Amino acid sequence: MTINRARDERGETFDVEAALGGCARGDADALRLIYDNMAPMLMGVAMRIVRRRDLANDVLHDAFIQVWRKADTFDPARGAGHAWLLSVVRNRALSVLRKLGREQQLDEAVLADQPADEPSALDRLASASDAAALRRCLETLDDDRRRCIVLAYADGMSHVQIAAHLGSPLGTVKSWVRRGLEALRRCLS
Repeated sequence: MTINRARDERGETFDVEAALGGCARGDADALRLIYDNMAPMLMGVAMRIVRRRDLANDVLHDAFIQVWRKADTFDPARGAGHAWLLSVVRNRALSVLRKLGREQQLDEAVLADQPADEPSALDRLASASDAAALRRCLETLDDDRRRCIVLAYADGMSHVQIAAHLGSPLGTVKSWVRRGLEALRRCLS
């Protein structure tokens, strides 16, 4: 099973790449399939970044419009379908924060106050059937690269925020993220 396959609510295999291809051909049922299978996880990512349900709903709505309009730009040779969807949501959420003119700063106290029973975006991703492959590949990365990727893609932090959080130079953080993503892409292919 590839990283682009997940189990839907009936336990059947859901192929993200095939559904994105259907969207590119104008198949509304393919978009519905993506929404039904991916929206909860994508909403979790949006919530982690914008930290407000109303904004997260707007982010998810705008992201699915973008998926519908831009599905033909998805290239499976450049990355996994899940990753493409995550990046659409993440980029849309960061754009919303920039538009509001008040990018959220990571507040450790707020993170500590999150209910323990509310799974994070990474926890939801970890429950997917191919999470073992992703987890295995993440474990092959050195600590700095793994930490940067998790902070960027699960917590929605910018490179500048990661550099400040880790106390590392910005160029170093950018390099860790880029090299870490390259290593993940090789490992998952």
